[in-house]
Amino acid sequence: MGEWLRRRAAKRIKPGTGRELRPFRWWQPFARSLYSIDLGRQVYTVDVRHHRRFFSENGKGTADLYLDRRQHAESKLPAAFPVPGGTIEVADSPFGLKRCHYVTDVGEERRLVPDRASAEGRREHFARSHPVASRVIGVTSAALLVTSVLLLIPQLVEVAFKIPPVAQRFGTFVSPVALPAWLNTLLSVGAVLASTERALRLRHSWFLDRVG
Repeated sequence: MGEWLRRRAAKRIKPGTGRELRPFRWWQPFARSLYSIDLGRQVYTVDVRHHRRFFSENGKGTADLYLDRRQHAESKLPAAFPVPGGTIEVADSPFGLKRCHYVTDVGEERRLVPDRASAEGRREHFARSHPVASRVIGVTSAALLVTSVLLLIPQLVEVAFKIPPVAQRFGTFVSPVALPAWLNTLLSVGAVLASTERALRLRHSWFLDRVG
């Protein structure tokens, strides 16, 4: 996050109320992200409730920052919370978080640690316990997104060129790929699952995951 974006993000920060951090519940694996970092004698926790963006006027989510389990600040996303020695940067994607890092004043980065009970925490635990299987899943997710892009994009372009104003100005376009509806649906669902899996690892491609 550049300096200009940090300054803009700083304007979105509001002071917290001091309320206590609620524990992660078993029914919240894909509705909430909870990350923490220990900065010496202070523990900072980022709490993102993903459903909030669906109820906001501009579709932007929010993040709460807790200091030693008390709400310290809140901000619309993307957020940049000043903390001792640097900044905690938080950014979301349509499938979860794509960034939750502590950036020091000299530019070094460290990812915050997900709560063990969260979906991100369970994915991280799986990666440590089964590193080979974890890598296979990661490669499969990326391959599925690439496949979806290569097969779905030409068909979407063909649909766009059927719109009368577009067709009148640019002509028509026939996709070299023609898949049955059930296979297109299967690819779309697979792309969503792949992007969600990548979000659990804070992996994000501006093109692949946006399309997925």
